[in-house]
Amino acid sequence: MAGIKKERIKAIEYMRGISMLGVVAIHVGSQYIVNNPTANMNLVAVYEIITRFSVPIFFFISAFGLFYNLDINKKFDYRAFLKRRFKTVLVPYITWSIIYILLYGIAYANILLLHPVQLVFVLFFGLACYQLYFMVILLWFYLFMPLWIFVVKHSNCKLLVILFILQMIFDYYSSFIMNPYGIMNAAVRNLLIYRLNYWVAHYVFIFVLGGYLAVHFDEFKIFMRKNRMAIIMFFAVTLLGMLGYYYQCLFIKKYTLLEAINTAHQLSPAGIFYTLGATIFLFSEFYNGKCPTLLQKLFAVLGKHSYFAYLCHPVFISLLAFVMTRFNIVMTGVNSIVFYILTITFTVITAKICNDFSEKYCSCINEITIGKYRRR
Repeated sequence: MAGIKKERIKAIEYMRGISMLGVVAIHVGSQYIVNNPTANMNLVAVYEIITRFSVPIFFFISAFGLFYNLDINKKFDYRAFLKRRFKTVLVPYITWSIIYILLYGIAYANILLLHPVQLVFVLFFGLACYQLYFMVILLWFYLFMPLWIFVVKHSNCKLLVILFILQMIFDYYSSFIMNPYGIMNAAVRNLLIYRLNYWVAHYVFIFVLGGYLAVHFDEFKIFMRKNRMAIIMFFAVTLLGMLGYYYQCLFIKKYTLLEAINTAHQLSPAGIFYTLGATIFLFSEFYNGKCPTLLQKLFAVLGKHSYFAYLCHPVFISLLAFVMTRFNIVMTGVNSIVFYILTITFTVITAKICNDFSEKYCSCINEITIGKYRRR
């Protein structure tokens, strides 16, 4: 007998779109800071602080999707799982890594990137482009999937709280205390220096939470409906906490803008609380709130093309930055906003063109760029 088809959760699709917008904002914000020595601290807060939930929520969404369609009480086919997931993540990861290696290799005449040893180093740590580390961590999450199934299956609210506390302790140590630069062995030193690019331990809580809420989605729906105002308040408090930490770094600790955003990030204690608050808030509002039809359509389009946009947007950031340099356009606050809008627009349009062309004429484009295969 066929199982009951589960409801399609549009909230997840909308959250994916919002997260993509946030990731692009973070990278545009970096352009703004680097190219404007008098960058507006409040605009930087919008680009770099308010958006800090973006990458962790992608891990939440990935876990939710995996566990929502998985019966954790049945035998897990690990081999088949890896085969499917490697097709949807590993193949696009290699494709885009090669694209960026070639683009940057040509742009900066750095042929060393094509050396086999250097290539392995770049691919292992996700260094071909600054956003690709997400793919590497996701692959490591997939490799440990039997462990996550065990953890989710035996989790409850008390254990999630303990995991949350352990997550804060670990991330604080990794982000603010660990110093691997004094290690003499080069291999060990590199493994520790680039730990943020492949250590799944930095995002275990948000991943397990996604899996747990997917498995207990009926209870989660009731929780969201009964506690909507409390969820909104918790989100507001965590957002204020995140912004307060950022401004404290600027005004009390006298950090530069770059130092402040590299301190008030998603792995700081304030960032972990904010990630939790933003995740539950966005899910609750998109699931229970009455979003205008126009916004629903916009979020649906962004969600549909978020994977391609996430992987491709640095291309347009580089191109737009080149145009600004070529025509001596100053990266003012207003110009940075235009820069951001153009990056999103060009990226999403390119994603749609590639998707439509692939579906009509050449399916291999979707297969190698976003791991999307035609159903047989």
